[in-house]
Amino acid sequence: MSEKVIEGSRAIAEAVALCDVKVIAAYPITPQTHIVEALARMHANGEIDCEFVNTEAEFSSISLILGATAAGARSFTATSSQGLALMHEVLFAAAGLRIPLVMVVANRALSAPINIWNDHQDSVSQRDNGWIQIYCESVQEAVDSVIQAYKIAEECLLPTMVCIDGFYLTHVYEPVSIPSKEKVERFLPKFNPKYKLDPEKPLTFGALAFPKDYARIRKQLHEAALRSKEVVGRVNREFHSIFGRKYGNGMVETYGSGETAIIAAGSVCGTIKHFIEHENKKLSLVRIRLFRPFPRREIREALEDKESVIVIDRSVSLGNAGTLFTEVRDVLYEMDKRPKVTNFILGLGGVDVTRKTLRYVIEKHGKVSSGHVEIVEGD
Repeated sequence: MSEKVIEGSRAIAEAVALCDVKVIAAYPITPQTHIVEALARMHANGEIDCEFVNTEAEFSSISLILGATAAGARSFTATSSQGLALMHEVLFAAAGLRIPLVMVVANRALSAPINIWNDHQDSVSQRDNGWIQIYCESVQEAVDSVIQAYKIAEECLLPTMVCIDGFYLTHVYEPVSIPSKEKVERFLPKFNPKYKLDPEKPLTFGALAFPKDYARIRKQLHEAALRSKEVVGRVNREFHSIFGRKYGNGMVETYGSGETAIIAAGSVCGTIKHFIEHENKKLSLVRIRLFRPFPRREIREALEDKESVIVIDRSVSLGNAGTLFTEVRDVLYEMDKRPKVTNFILGLGGVDVTRKTLRYVIEKHGKVSSGHVEIVEGD
């Protein structure tokens, strides 16, 4: 294991290379381009032994790695924003076919208007398609989560996306511990799927299903997604035992002990932790690492002793509220004592979330009634 100051995208590319990936599909879109660019350079230099395919669009990228993985090759792609939206049809197919893909999403706002900066609208809008979704706070967590994602996806037979904040994590330079190949091989088994496309043992993937069969299969997919929480938690513990790092219980991480909890996901959580430590210890943070499947029980337990809750979203379900807020509000109805809950939608289109922003949120939370929803345009 070596520690070096490295760009986030390059660090993620090195994590992918450590996972013995055999097929990479690449189409450039800001801000994920540096990830596949780094992998292309590694491939050209002979540092990784794989097939590297430049596709003509993101729809082709996801289709290519779906087919490659179905044939028994561990595969990878990355995308952002409109690219992820273009993949929409195939994302449903990958989950329904139980193909254990891994993809990094460098989160970026969706147009219109055109915007290349960060928010979570792209991946959050894909929450209902059956993919496991992991959100990272730091470059180190992104590196570790990519390695974990292959083990999670392959054990659960569910595709997994690792979501990282565009520019805030893809283009930042941070000290990162890059795991050794030996430790990654100890943690991540060789990919040897039980079911794959093989002329010697023909199988049908994605056959026509009549209504009753379709409903049964969708129920099985839903139950598999719910069970995957246990795998995410266990893989997080196994990773800790080998590499010495873990991320809460794999699903939720808590910080601080204040009676008002802020719930958030992604790199903004680093700012919130700093704010709690240096400015307001009456707050606490519940960081959502696993958005799908949604960790209902773990969130409920984290909020049991809280007087009030502030949900910070970086996406909005237009015409309703912040997407994360609607999920958390649903969980609160399961609690005997329901804390006050408000929703502040911050950072849309890359607006910085600063300490000044958080001061405004805390002050406004104290003045409004439960259920308040507000899009904050900036400082």
